[in-house]
Amino acid sequence: MASKKKWMIGYMVFAKWLPVSYHMRLAQKMRGFFGRRIMASMGKNVNIERGAAFDSKVSIGDRSGLGVNCSVIGPVTIGKYVNMGPDVIVYTRNHAHNRTDITMQEQGFEEYKPVTIGDDVWIGGRVIILPGVSIGSGAIVGAGAVVTKDVPPYSIAAGNPARIVKYRKDE
Repeated sequence: MASKKKWMIGYMVFAKWLPVSYHMRLAQKMRGFFGRRIMASMGKNVNIERGAAFDSKVSIGDRSGLGVNCSVIGPVTIGKYVNMGPDVIVYTRNHAHNRTDITMQEQGFEEYKPVTIGDDVWIGGRVIILPGVSIGSGAIVGAGAVVTKDVPPYSIAAGNPARIVKYRKDE
């Protein structure tokens, strides 16, 4: 674990700030080099974009990507062929807030609730995914959506809170 922390420091200081991939392929390779040493698992041809934040509890499948300035922290499983837009945030826990006799700040955090994103998913820009949510394979989440509940496979979700607006396959 100590070595993962060293790789994370290197990523945060250096690779995270290299130019976006479409301006410099070497930057993409450098972020991938660090990502492979930090993440729980990382498939082939993964694209980690400039400014992306992640940790050692993230698993990502082949040919998927973390968008520009996204934040994916905690136990998150991302499938294969996942397209992620810029500024996506995936939360896996919240502040504890069930007690009123002490401040929320003093209560710490709730337990982690893993997030799962299936294969062949498109997550638009500035989407927020809340703890414990699963997004099914083939789903699309529209830009700016706040995902508070599971998104079924091959559905299109949009809005705040995100609602299913259409299905990509006939039911």
